[in-house]
Amino acid sequence: MHRMHAYRRWFPALVGGALLLVGGCAGEPGANGEGKQAAAQGSTLARVQARGTVNCAIHTGQLGMSYLDKRGRWQGLFADYCRALAAAVLGDARKVKFMPVASNKRFTIVQTGEADVLSRTTTWTLTRDTDLGINFVGTMYYDGQSFLVPKRTSVARAEDLDGASICITKGTTAERNTADYFARKGMRFHSVVFENPEEAKLAFFAGRCDAMTTDAFTLTVIRLADADNPDDYVVLPELLTKEPVGPVVRSDDEQWNEINKWVLNALFAAEEMGVTRENAARMRSDSRDPEIRKLLGGLPGFGKSLGLDDDWAFRAIQTTGNYGEMFARHIAPLGVGRGQNRLYRDGGLIYPLPMR
Repeated sequence: MHRMHAYRRWFPALVGGALLLVGGCAGEPGANGEGKQAAAQGSTLARVQARGTVNCAIHTGQLGMSYLDKRGRWQGLFADYCRALAAAVLGDARKVKFMPVASNKRFTIVQTGEADVLSRTTTWTLTRDTDLGINFVGTMYYDGQSFLVPKRTSVARAEDLDGASICITKGTTAERNTADYFARKGMRFHSVVFENPEEAKLAFFAGRCDAMTTDAFTLTVIRLADADNPDDYVVLPELLTKEPVGPVVRSDDEQWNEINKWVLNALFAAEEMGVTRENAARMRSDSRDPEIRKLLGGLPGFGKSLGLDDDWAFRAIQTTGNYGEMFARHIAPLGVGRGQNRLYRDGGLIYPLPMR
């Protein structure tokens, strides 16, 4: 737990700095006119390669997923995905332009072409997938909505919140999910809606709401990073919803969608195959499994259909390690177990597609 206290000392200040950097323009087209014009011009891969960076929109600050460390370097599961993508398409994991973006502007920055990929906790839903001109490339983390409540109350499960006031962030799936849950249960609640998550959590800790709701992982981070005493609060174990979250790209470039889909899948497949950051080079040359050797570029022709060379997945895996390594590095230290984010063979929902 001492590590969590260390996080809490520096995390809020760094996140505040990130929010200042974003300002009010995170979702607007860039001054160079790339924005809407770029969205209508040809291959995203060609633009990325000509520019020399992957423009990656991320959360403004969320421990475990995308946050600034003490050195001012972006860390986290979703930040590392962008590094894996840059390694695959540009040959250099450092060639990422991280773009912290507020929740209410995260889709705009992809739609306009200012960001090549949105890599932050964003739930895959039917209306988002069909109405916004975007594609979800896969599920990187399986979550579910829950509630954060003070321990001093008698609330032990969601059904105990009948008549409660709930802090909710505007424009998130939590708004509709909460209303649907209370309607199903025949319960009442008072919705206290805020423009952004920062306002919502400040209001909750100030006692303006009986509970706060969003995805369970986010609530875990808020409890650890923002509560004066994390032990005074609890995230209810019950999950109201399914919240599959993952990277997002524009829907008008199938090649770029496929590249992102298979970079993500390569990280899953590497864990299934036992390929790690440390042994990838050896397994590329020594493995007797043709599927492993194709994945790692040991057999030719695997990158052509994506418009990449044969070493794209090898570079991605050497950059971040496999999915299990990424989880152990960024999520496990927060006290969050693998749960449904285990591989399917271990009882989870992560099911790699065949890498052949």
